[in-house]
Amino acid sequence: MSKNAVRVLVTGAADIEKEPIRVLVTGAAGQIGYALVPMVARGAMLGPDQPVILHMLDIEPAAEALNGVKMELIDAAFPLLKDVIATTDVVEACTGVDIAVMVGGFPRKEGMERKDVMSKNVSIYKAQASALEKHANTNCKVLVVANPANTNALILKEFAPSIPEKNITCLTRLDHNRALGQISERLDIQVSDVKNVIIWGNHSSTQYPDVSHVTVTSSDGQKPARELIADDQWLRTEFIKTVQQRGAAIIKARKLSSALSAASSACDHIRDWVLGTPKGTWVSMGVYSDGSYGIPSGLIYSFPVTCEKGEWSIVQGLKINEFSRTKMDATANELIEEKSLAYSCLN
Repeated sequence: MSKNAVRVLVTGAADIEKEPIRVLVTGAAGQIGYALVPMVARGAMLGPDQPVILHMLDIEPAAEALNGVKMELIDAAFPLLKDVIATTDVVEACTGVDIAVMVGGFPRKEGMERKDVMSKNVSIYKAQASALEKHANTNCKVLVVANPANTNALILKEFAPSIPEKNITCLTRLDHNRALGQISERLDIQVSDVKNVIIWGNHSSTQYPDVSHVTVTSSDGQKPARELIADDQWLRTEFIKTVQQRGAAIIKARKLSSALSAASSACDHIRDWVLGTPKGTWVSMGVYSDGSYGIPSGLIYSFPVTCEKGEWSIVQGLKINEFSRTKMDATANELIEEKSLAYSCLN
């Protein structure tokens, strides 16, 4: 009997390495992709003991840069990273993947109409959805990051009908984390002591960051954030505006988009979805509406969710005041308009 066999017999199943999970990142040579792939390789997305195989996709003009990212991943010698596939072929990129993080998209450029941007993204997401439909793992979990994220996710769902609708989501965790950060700064406390903010609706300037149910852990136990902040005017105006427009503020300061925080929140989104949310805590995810809270079904809309055993569930029974109702309906109406615009681009 070999020494290795003895070691397995003594230490048991805990010593046996897990099977690698295949993670696709589209737009991998871009700003967000470049920040995201090392986080995945280091275990920030799926845990410190989960091996991964990275599939990276980008467009042909970015092929050389994509290969450079692959070289860096190899040079970083991440113990969890078992293989890297860097390609401009959508079929090769999607084959066998368990998790797909859709970062690639067509950004709005100066002078472009909304319909022009939507049309470009509809064609991108239609093609990528078809490849996922045919070649990804049947239970593949999809996270759409590229804007307009909610509507891109809806288009993807249309053209990947065999992927369960509960497996197609979009990123509003970035907005959720931004809201947590604003509250922690306002109260001068650790962000880890703040929980249960909600982002309702669209990942756009109509989103509604809701603090009605936020609690703060203090030496006296759990307290409502609204009570500690004691400034409803700030919560209903400046706080909401800051969260809604944080991305634009970062572009103004950095002259580039918020790549680091977007990548980090994408890891948070997938980690909680796969590994579960802490007891008593919910997070915000853009998911397929089932009609909860009066939001029309057939939209990808951000709700508060809890996750367990790889499944998310919308938190039910929360009281909605008149102010919140108005904000929630406004962002739903924008999503209805976006959906209509996207479908007009399909014809």
